[in-house]
Amino acid sequence: MADASGASSVVSNPSDSDDVPVSVPSTSAPGSRATSPARRQGSVPLPNTLPTSRVDRLLLQRLRKSQSGTALYKEAQVAEEQQERSVYSSYDSGGSQRLLVVANRLPVSAYKDKQGRWQLQVSAGGLVSALMGVSNFKTMWVGWPGVYVEEGPDRDALTEALARENYLPVYLDPRTVDLHYNGFCNSVLWQLFHYIPLNLESKLSDTRTLNFQWKAHQEANRKFAEAVFDDYEEGDVVWCQDYHLMLLPALLKARYPKMKVGWFLHTPFPSSEIYRTLPVREEVLRAVLKADLIGFHTYDYARHFVSACTRILGLEGTPEGVEDNGSLTRVAAFPIGIDPERFQRALERVDVRSHIAELLNRYAGRKVMLGVDRLDMIKGIPQKLLAFEEFLEEHPEWRDKVLLVQIAVPSRTDVPEYQKLRSMVHEIVGRINGHYGTLTHVPIHHLDRQLSFHELCALYAITDVALVTSLRDGMNLVSYEYVACQSDNAGVLILSEFTGASQSLGAGAILVNPWNITDLSAAIGDALTMTEAERRERHRQNHMHITIHTSQTWAETFISELNDTHVEAELRTKHIPPQLEMESVLRDFTRSKQRLLVLGYNATLTTAVEAPRQPKRHFDQIQAMTRVNPTVYNSIASLSNEPNTTVVVFSGSDKARLDETFGNLNVWLAAENGIFMRPPPDEDGDQEDWATMGEVPKKEWMESVQLVFDYFCERTPRSFVEARETSVIWNYKYADVEFGRLQARDLLQHLWTGPISNAPVNIVQGSKSVEVRPVGISKGLAMQRLLLAMAERNGIEACDFDFVMVAGHFLARDENIFTFFEGVQVKPAENQGELILQYGGARTALS
Repeated sequence: MADASGASSVVSNPSDSDDVPVSVPSTSAPGSRATSPARRQGSVPLPNTLPTSRVDRLLLQRLRKSQSGTALYKEAQVAEEQQERSVYSSYDSGGSQRLLVVANRLPVSAYKDKQGRWQLQVSAGGLVSALMGVSNFKTMWVGWPGVYVEEGPDRDALTEALARENYLPVYLDPRTVDLHYNGFCNSVLWQLFHYIPLNLESKLSDTRTLNFQWKAHQEANRKFAEAVFDDYEEGDVVWCQDYHLMLLPALLKARYPKMKVGWFLHTPFPSSEIYRTLPVREEVLRAVLKADLIGFHTYDYARHFVSACTRILGLEGTPEGVEDNGSLTRVAAFPIGIDPERFQRALERVDVRSHIAELLNRYAGRKVMLGVDRLDMIKGIPQKLLAFEEFLEEHPEWRDKVLLVQIAVPSRTDVPEYQKLRSMVHEIVGRINGHYGTLTHVPIHHLDRQLSFHELCALYAITDVALVTSLRDGMNLVSYEYVACQSDNAGVLILSEFTGASQSLGAGAILVNPWNITDLSAAIGDALTMTEAERRERHRQNHMHITIHTSQTWAETFISELNDTHVEAELRTKHIPPQLEMESVLRDFTRSKQRLLVLGYNATLTTAVEAPRQPKRHFDQIQAMTRVNPTVYNSIASLSNEPNTTVVVFSGSDKARLDETFGNLNVWLAAENGIFMRPPPDEDGDQEDWATMGEVPKKEWMESVQLVFDYFCERTPRSFVEARETSVIWNYKYADVEFGRLQARDLLQHLWTGPISNAPVNIVQGSKSVEVRPVGISKGLAMQRLLLAMAERNGIEACDFDFVMVAGHFLARDENIFTFFEGVQVKPAENQGELILQYGGARTALS
């Protein structure tokens, strides 16, 4: 259960063998909403140099597209050009940036010398060495220093000593450390992420302990956030590390929405079925999703995370990441490794060469197999020993020709489960040595201690077969370290398929299932008898990977992707309606003579409804929970009574729903996407009936479509059918996301080949719905007809609007209304007989 700050391997910190990453992230830019072709005019100077990054290419493409368009209005074009140049100039290659690395533990150990002065001992962790190779950044570390010092001169002295080395301490009291780190992080998150079920509680007090741990975890993350805020400067890149700080991205973004925040997990991420057992599953996921970029060891872990977000939160998973109401969090896998040159330099040392010669002389005539693990339940040490025992039993000719050196570094010695594991390992080792050993030879050399770096390098160099049999491991860098030290020997690597390294070194290693003792035993035999040509070819492939995918490459790639992702997010944000400048809106509203307010209903005026917990709810039950906020309702009522103010409520809902909600207000209502229209009461208070705008659609197809939808509703739990007067909708937003998509695909095939094959209807596919409605229906077209109805009822002059505000759902649901009003001037014609819609130079008459 390693802190990211010590993310190397068992060389310097045996608890850190499960942190490292994976496959190279995609370099394709995410899609973005297209701008109106009539928005720009003139040209934007293009960069003189060839674009080298994904963002450079994206921006160059967008700038070229912008030059081919024609602007309707000069002011809008100038504003957009300035915004485009602003986004482009904000992309900094990193020369002036600072990198704030936030980890649970600082990569140093603080202690006092004989004179009582604070001294720092730097740990050579994988993350430390990775960031040492990152150029063009000034790196600052934020984390717990490993000791707690009360406020006063002593703490100030330690803080000053850390600051001189670019370390910013987060002081956590012992109780918080115990509940946050030992409790929630290691006993809950770490276990769950390694597929170890949560502890079965038998007492109510045990469940309350979890609540205390969760609160301490939240408090610890808040203290880390405050430490970042104290040193943060605009433009800094903040990189959060590991499962200890999963709440941190949300805390950082809450204060600085434009902060560049990345988060990387140095352990596996479990499947959604395992993760969903976490009591605070939603809170943790939503906090992590506030980061701009989320990184994992392997593609599998990234896929599991996206699946958890779709199944638990009901969000949309895309090839780029997770989309939440238009906001995209990028999720990718990044390959990390080690610093292979560090191991090669070590092998050239005189003392290491001397140690290598000593070991070769001691083990002369025998094949050496090596296991280097932390004594932990996930490392598969018993399985390794049992497979070796079976191999010795089935191959007596190898009993005095092979030996296994097992380094098992103790960890969490005060935990009963680990004490039991240690006793089991010792029992197996004793049994094997007692049965197959002789006076001059024992098959297993077992060490319950940690070797120094140079001792381990020498042992790596003389090993013929390395055994990595983890039952679940984020990456396992021991395999990388072994390959780095095997340039001369070209030994064989037996690697568990449950490690992240199996996806990186699988081409050259022998992949095994450590739970299958027989196959693992057979793999040992294959490795010991492998020809030299095959050994060297396998080693060549592995060595090529570790020299290319180094720890420095991993860090540079992640930071570069984080910069690119942040800029891409700004480009996407350009197409999200910004927050209204209230002072400007109020000023224009007050000065205007005729005002038109067009408001969407669903997801605009109504509050969100969480997914129901019951297995199934009927639509009318869900609909009953959808209400307009009382404050919003009162505001609409006040606006509708303002002189010279026309309010329109557009909705895809049926007439009864709008009548129930707005029937007593002085507003125009448009139901079922504008098929039906109802004006407000007249001066005498008389209410007109609903009118059909355009021809009445034919409905012969509705019964057969309803039957198909009902059939799929029964086959898809938590889906429902909404039957309107002119359309039918099947909605699966509360169903399992992936199953709902499969059912929707099957449903569409039934519709196209059956009831609507010759019917005059359109199929509208929403994000989690399928709607069948008559052809020629759109809110934009309905708005044109509605303006004509206003002119006929109130007179042409009443439609001379000089203030128009449209509010709707920005995810394309109300897009055609925005498009309709974008660049449109509504005014009466000169002959007062027509209502003119003017689009720049084009004029359309509604008579």
